[in-house]
Amino acid sequence: MTHDVHGMAGNHEPAQWPALRLAEVRALLSGYATIGAPQRITWHSPRPLSAACLVQCANANVFVKRHHCSVRTVATLHEEHYFSDHLRAAGMPVPEVLRDTDGRSARAIGDWVYEVHARAAGVDIYRDTISWVPLANLAHAHTAGTMLARLHSAASDYRAPQRDTHILVARSELLCATDPIATLQAQLPQRPQLAGYLQQRDWQAELGTVLAPWHAAVQPRLAQQARCWTHGDWHVSNLCWSSADDDARITAVVDFGLAAATFALFDLATAIERNAIGWLHLEQGMAAVHADIARALIAGYRQQRALDAAAVHLLGDLLPLAHLDFALSEVEYFNALADRHKPDVAWTTFLRGHAAWFSTAPGRTLLRAIHDCA
Repeated sequence: MTHDVHGMAGNHEPAQWPALRLAEVRALLSGYATIGAPQRITWHSPRPLSAACLVQCANANVFVKRHHCSVRTVATLHEEHYFSDHLRAAGMPVPEVLRDTDGRSARAIGDWVYEVHARAAGVDIYRDTISWVPLANLAHAHTAGTMLARLHSAASDYRAPQRDTHILVARSELLCATDPIATLQAQLPQRPQLAGYLQQRDWQAELGTVLAPWHAAVQPRLAQQARCWTHGDWHVSNLCWSSADDDARITAVVDFGLAAATFALFDLATAIERNAIGWLHLEQGMAAVHADIARALIAGYRQQRALDAAAVHLLGDLLPLAHLDFALSEVEYFNALADRHKPDVAWTTFLRGHAAWFSTAPGRTLLRAIHDCA
């Protein structure tokens, strides 16, 4: 079976990973005694970096996700599951990670690694929305900001080592480093796919151009930020809602695949990057800027957690580089797939292009709007 997934240009394209099949799901879920026999697959996720589906079983509906072993191991998934378990125990509306009869929350079978979650409560109104499409609903942005602040409060006492991988994880070590180029150089022996891509270009000079307008001024303040595990991909497509109405509440927070130990303002900056900029339509100039969404996210966040003027100014100053570590992880991921096009998109369009956009008139407009919130 083949199906289309979200492409990097806002298009739909054939999936890199084969779709989950009912026979495959039945074999996996036979180890989950309470949910009953799988009856049918009701939906295949259009997200491109793994394969996932909703499964109707005799006693429950569940969400099954499958990763290639080069992207996630059982141990790497455990890092995500322990964090989501902690948040759920703290009262966050996070779907339960299900354990099989042997107590496993992740299982490796051949080249694949699987996880199973209870179906998220509520309405997944943004599930077909591509991650780089901005949010249009101000009320939902405000609510999303408040829920993000709740998550950071719940995560404030979570203590765990950093993720054991850089691949498709929203980390911040390079962003926070005194010398990001030297730090990346030191990482490359452990990141051969990224090293293989970078050796084809003058990456130190190109990365230096990305960093030059922003990094020196913001890094000393980043070093003072309290460490906090964060979601890493706070886009509305990772939230479920009580309805599509403006006054809807968030009923579920999903997809902790990018979660890592970073800091709270990093997560809020990522939320603004994901929801308040029309990255796929920058040719529209000022129309690609959704400053009202950024302001609503900040206002909602402040309703739950204090942000003083210094924090808001830091938020604006770090935003142009918030994508730094994750963009490089995408280069690494796509190069491992021997894709001749997408590593260049991740390096040129995502890493370099997004940073450069903040020096344009529309980018500066958004940054001014954030600073004005101080």
